[in-house]
Amino acid sequence: MTLYQRYVALGDSQTEGVGDGDDITGLRGWADRLAERLGDGNPSFQYANLAVRGRLSGEVRAEQLERALALRPDIATVVAGVNDLLRPRFDAGEVAGHLESMFATLTASGARVATVTFPDITRIIPLARPVRARITGLNDRIRVAAARHGVAVAEIALHSAVADRRFWAEDRLHCSPLGHALIADAVAHALSLPGSDDSWTQPPAALPVPPRTLASELGWAATFLGPWLGRRLRGQSSGDERTAKRPELSPIS
Repeated sequence: MTLYQRYVALGDSQTEGVGDGDDITGLRGWADRLAERLGDGNPSFQYANLAVRGRLSGEVRAEQLERALALRPDIATVVAGVNDLLRPRFDAGEVAGHLESMFATLTASGARVATVTFPDITRIIPLARPVRARITGLNDRIRVAAARHGVAVAEIALHSAVADRRFWAEDRLHCSPLGHALIADAVAHALSLPGSDDSWTQPPAALPVPPRTLASELGWAATFLGPWLGRRLRGQSSGDERTAKRPELSPIS
């Protein structure tokens, strides 16, 4: 069994942990949950999370890759591209190129690398249907790039469990705590970590879910969609002025 000592997470808001906690009490997120598993019973284990919300794939590469290499990880995760998908100008080849460059550089340094494929968010946000083909195309490119460099892929896109509304936060763009736990389980399974299995692919027990009404949809649009569109029009990002929450390696408490 491989005992990893230094885990570094690169990415955007999902890896930062948005949706699992808040900015006052702190964010947990799937990467923190994975780190907790990697550090269980391993007192010398350390973890850094360089992810910052709102970052495009090229920004993740430019801002986080060199820093990650300086930390000499023996395991790393790279998850980015959703912010690119939602921009008017989207080039799947360019995004995949940034991801593959990070895959290649980190694996060449000796790190074990893992990534994910992206779920079809149009099952949660019907208005996003125009990006469905983008998601499928990017996932195909991620699989090819990962295979070239021996990167483990958590195939979140292939399993219907992620369509359950309980896996998503109120904004419908970020995962809920349940969703972050699912991603952590999926990545652990892709890495063949001890105790991991494919149970994350199974839908949760059925529970009554309140139907969406016109009032609830209008409330969501006013609270989340409107401000998001406003930032896009102003050229702003939710990550402006933000820095990584765990820029240095440290033990998991």
